[in-house]
Amino acid sequence: MQKIRILIVDDSVVIRKLLTDALAADPLLEIAGIAANGRIALSKIPQVNPDLVTLDIEMPEMNGLEALAELRKTYPRLPVIMFSTVTERGAAATLDALALGANDYVTKPANVGGLDTALKRVREDLIPKIKTLCSPAAALSMLSSPRPPRPSLAPLPKPAEGARAARIDVLAIGVSTGGPNALAELLPQLPRDFPAPIVIVQHMPPIFTRFLADRLAARCQIGVVEASMGLELKPGQAAVAPGDFHMAVEKQGRGLRVVTQQGPPENSCRPAVDVLFRSVAETFGPHSLAVIMTGMGQDGLRGCERIREAGGQILAQDEATSVVWGMPGFVVNAGLADKVLPLGKLAAEIVQRASQFRAGAAVEASTPYSRVG
Repeated sequence: MQKIRILIVDDSVVIRKLLTDALAADPLLEIAGIAANGRIALSKIPQVNPDLVTLDIEMPEMNGLEALAELRKTYPRLPVIMFSTVTERGAAATLDALALGANDYVTKPANVGGLDTALKRVREDLIPKIKTLCSPAAALSMLSSPRPPRPSLAPLPKPAEGARAARIDVLAIGVSTGGPNALAELLPQLPRDFPAPIVIVQHMPPIFTRFLADRLAARCQIGVVEASMGLELKPGQAAVAPGDFHMAVEKQGRGLRVVTQQGPPENSCRPAVDVLFRSVAETFGPHSLAVIMTGMGQDGLRGCERIREAGGQILAQDEATSVVWGMPGFVVNAGLADKVLPLGKLAAEIVQRASQFRAGAAVEASTPYSRVG
């Protein structure tokens, strides 16, 4: 099998050595070259012909954002993974990079635990993303993962059509790789008077989720905040799970609040989509609408099973518009999705489903949550 050739771009000698040692130890990877800043990297790309570039953000002469903007003019399909710090400055710059066309990002290991810990972090966090972004499917169609295999479980039967004609009292969204840009396209299309609260799990570390929520809030008609323990959820408002915390929803009297906790990661993720979706199924049952979007892995699959079993509805982003068709692909292949749609059509479908039965419900129920359960 031909090795994946990687160009490492970072001004730190220590980081270049760390990445070189970690990546070169994998038999499927090969270091095509190294560069100390963006300008050198741009000159090296045609010489070494890499399959993927890892790109630092803060560098002299030409930083990562400047280099990425130039790179995308000539190499629109070359996979790029940003290698950023877990700081406010690093989080803001990473979101800028994703908007400029970076495929994904990995945070640099903290200066604790020594070399072995740092190497382990790189192997676990960076290498799977490199292999996913350089898969044959990505090379053919700008997708970042092959179609996931059908899981080893029998598809659940679809409930009778009448069982799906239920009022939507919550919208739950799960998303990962490619998520910030997908959310930035989806959420601004939801109207200010969207009739249900919205809860979102986007796989991201601390600090990053706050910046993401703030940026989405600036673009949306609905309100968007980073969730916190006890936050009251209301129709027309969205809460993004905080980095490194699982998020769930819980009834409190006639209202609804957020519960956050730091239980063990699920699917190697915290926050995990499965945790949120399970709580949505338990709290809202057939009045749940889940949307599973672009992302690597299968987080959300088991949660979607629970929502389906409870009679809720599930929408999935299609393969063609997903950066990585892992999370939605597993759900679709398990037969759990009511509908599979391109990103550009998800919002209209969400609004249509959430708006059904609202007039009748307003007569029957004094609050949005009185029919929950």
